[in-house]
Amino acid sequence: MNRLILKHGIPVTFVILAIFAWVIYTRIAGGGVDATILLAVTALSVWVLGVFVFIYFWPWITVNGFRRILVKHGLGGGPIPVNTLYAVPDSPSHSASTSSVMATGTDDVLYLGGWLDLKAGPRVLHVPEMNGRYYSVQFTEPSSGANFAYVGKRTTGTATRDFLLCEAGWSGATPHGMTRINVPHHAALLIGRVFAADENDRRTAYSLAKQIQLTPLKPQRER
Repeated sequence: MNRLILKHGIPVTFVILAIFAWVIYTRIAGGGVDATILLAVTALSVWVLGVFVFIYFWPWITVNGFRRILVKHGLGGGPIPVNTLYAVPDSPSHSASTSSVMATGTDDVLYLGGWLDLKAGPRVLHVPEMNGRYYSVQFTEPSSGANFAYVGKRTTGTATRDFLLCEAGWSGATPHGMTRINVPHHAALLIGRVFAADENDRRTAYSLAKQIQLTPLKPQRER
């Protein structure tokens, strides 16, 4: 949930209610308008408009809230630059003490995250050899909040892989051995998970999570 809404929700609500009360008062004071009808019509209008705004803008507000948190505060280890993935070394319950935004969920995975922006050109997502270990990286579209792609054990296997991340209209050639993933609107929220069986396995899982990285696409040599 967007922290800005949680932080400013109460004062914004009071402002809306104050405007609502002022409109009703001025209408009634002017005479000629039934207070009950005016109240009902105004309440219905505010409700309809509020529902529309909430449904339309909520995914954008939520996903971009994550972007601001990642870029400005990070996941417990400081700000995360755009086009960089950061792996959280602790399980969600342990991360709670560091105020990590990923301090939720199951304790048998380690999280990683970052913000992808392709304005400067395609990027390559590298995944190391996982040897059958469960992992996943989800791609979330900012405007709709929908997950449009997954990389992981259940979708692409656990062998070392490189994925070309580019805008849908990019006309360049996909390098040999890479799998292309089209990013709808040049940007995406990336959230990853790597399975850790227990405390003894966490160090290995963390080492693998850190190897899931984004790098620029190297220029291809002409043949």
